Amino acid sequence: MQPETQTVTTDQLTTAPSPGKRRKQKEGKPASLWSDAWHDLRRRPMFIMSLVLIAILMVMAFWPSLFTSINPLDARTCELATARQGPSTGHIFGRDNQGCDVYARTIYGAKNSILIGVTTTIITAIVGGLLGLIAGSRGGVVDTVSSRVTEVFFAIPMILGALLITATFRGQDMGIWIVVMALAVLSWPMTFRIMRAAVITARSQDFVVAARALGASQGRIMFRHLLPNALAPVIVVATINLGGFIAAEAALSFLGVGVQPPDISWGLMIADARSRFLEAPLPLVFPAVFLSITVLAFIMLGDAVRDALDPKLR
Repeated sequence: MQPETQTVTTDQLTTAPSPGKRRKQKEGKPASLWSDAWHDLRRRPMFIMSLVLIAILMVMAFWPSLFTSINPLDARTCELATARQGPSTGHIFGRDNQGCDVYARTIYGAKNSILIGVTTTIITAIVGGLLGLIAGSRGGVVDTVSSRVTEVFFAIPMILGALLITATFRGQDMGIWIVVMALAVLSWPMTFRIMRAAVITARSQDFVVAARALGASQGRIMFRHLLPNALAPVIVVATINLGGFIAAEAALSFLGVGVQPPDISWGLMIADARSRFLEAPLPLVFPAVFLSITVLAFIMLGDAVRDALDPKLR
């Protein structure tokens, strides 16, 4: 009598679970990289602290009226006669060079800064990740050409290139989206390289080779097997880059080619306050402090996610 044979499908091709995952499987819990990472993140104080800070900043950015009753976008709230006054009742951060409330402008300035950072991060992750997935999985001419194109973009300094792009399209009335476009055009190659390297590593694994031998299509291999196993480093880099994009927006606004009045951003506030810094330092200090806290929060979040997703760091 011949032994029964069992048909293996591509969905059943997975890598051998680690001891930690086998332990969770025995306990009846789902075992995966993401569940292990979430279990690890919940025990990290740095992750909790950064998540709380980011949650507060998000609420402040999209519902600023919860934090202040003054609308700095209304010119009637500014009094030129009280310009550069120090902190007082009702104006805890004082007033700026135009007599506007610094606290209210700092709260409302969070929206543009965070919106630019988040939008740029999403665009670079999608564009760079998709192109890196295609180049890494296809190889050959596609990989060679895309890699050479990426090297051209890497040769352009981000701030200098973004300065040129925003200055060129400054009169097109594109608002904050010209800043998003400038940063995204010059930043996707980093995500491309990380995704490409992760895909090249994953495509040589046994479960991918077996899936290909069983006749799985190229699209199924890319999105079913390669993408889930190459996504972790992209998420880590995207989280850390988000803070960098917020800082880059502030630099462009400080140079006069980023967010333009009457819109508000922290970089624009710092640029407006620099001329009278020695006379009235608070209008510059407070938006700079909020900018630093925001960038630090996203970098801390990225570091925590990186440590949780890297088994070597556990």
